[in-house]
This record gives sequence, C-alpha cells and structure tokens, in this order.
Amino acid sequence: MANKKVKTKALSWTPNLAYIVGLLTTDGCLSNDGRHIIMRSLEIEQLKTFKKCLKIKNIIGKNNNKGIISYRVQFGDVVFYKWILSIGLMPNKSKILEKIKIPDEFFIDFLRGHLDGDGSITTYFDKYNTYKNKKYIYRRLFVRFISASKKHMAWLHKKIRLNTGILGKEHVYESKIPNRADIHTIKFMKKASLKLLPLIYYSKSIPTLSRKRKIYEDFIKDVNIKL
Repeated sequence: MANKKVKTKALSWTPNLAYIVGLLTTDGCLSNDGRHIIMRSLEIEQLKTFKKCLKIKNIIGKNNNKGIISYRVQFGDVVFYKWILSIGLMPNKSKILEKIKIPDEFFIDFLRGHLDGDGSITTYFDKYNTYKNKKYIYRRLFVRFISASKKHMAWLHKKIRLNTGILGKEHVYESKIPNRADIHTIKFMKKASLKLLPLIYYSKSIPTLSRKRKIYEDFIKDVNIKL
C-alpha cells in the first residue's frame, strides 16, 4: 500500500516556537529522511530548554569527542519537519541558508534563539591606552551573530535593522583550511549592544541560555547602567 502524503500544516507561532526556530537555524539538523530533527549543543541546559519548549520527552544523548563533551536530542515528527521546510530551513543548510519566514511579532524571540545557538556576548577590559594614562581602562561589550551563509547573515542584519532600528557591522573571516566554509558575522559594539540586548531579554520568564544572559546582566550591574 502506498504511503499517504502528509500535508504541510501551518503551526501557530508563539514566542517559544520562534525561539526554537532560532536554535534550529543555528544548531539544528534536518535529516534526509523527511522525519527526524536533531539538535546539538555543548550545554545540556540548552537541550533541556529545547525539549521543554517543544513538549517532547526524548532522551538527551551524550558524546565525548577527544575530551569535548557535547549533547544531542533527536525526535521524529513529519508534520513539524514539513513545516520547518516551509519556513526556510532544509537539510545541509549551513552554506545555503537564506531568509526564514518569521513574523515580525516573533522576530526578537527568534533572534534570541539565534544568539543562544551560534552567537556570543563578550565583555572585557580594554587596556590598550594605559600607556598614555593608567586610568584609560574601558569596559567593552559586543554581541555577535554567526553563520557560514553570507545570504543568511545579510537577511538577518536587514531584519534586525527593520525591527529595531539598530545597525551592526558585517564581517567575513576567510577560512585558511581547504573545503572549510568562510564565517560570516554581524557584530554590534557597546552602544548598539546596550540597545539590542534589553529587547532580546525583555522578560525574566522567556526561554534562554542562562550563561549568555548572565554575561549581559553582570555587565549592567558592574557598570551601574540603568535601562
């Protein structure tokens, strides 16, 4: 008997679903069988949050690659898989990913997932000018989004600008390793980051990777910034 084709079902967007799409855009993998979705992370907290948002109970697997511990969770859902395809994700997406069909209402939640996946929040003390004066020490902060796809980064930067009015700078780091993709980034410096991060972390109850959020919150406390 021939298998019945499963029609693509339009799922209802929620902040949690948008966050999950952000995670899958960066750290997710769609198998070629049309059914299974795999999520990987170096941080088990992220996969626990992933499971909670999707309300799945699949076991989190653990891998040890030369001393580096990573985690993965895999689940099968044909309807969800087809929906993910319909909004712009696909198998082997890293270099060919372009735009994601995400409603503006939920873009910030998607962006937070993107940040928790492959992005970073960095803070440090800049002592470059201390040779002029020992007091010239500055606390730096920047936010960076990362992808191997130039088109995806161009789309993401445009969406951030249209939804928030905040501009970053696009960079490309050319790979010196044969057959290794170049890395494309969007970087927001301190002033822009202090506008963007309060939008991303708009509530205490939203799903997020606590380690990255803590970097931002500690920075705010340390420099006594009132938002």
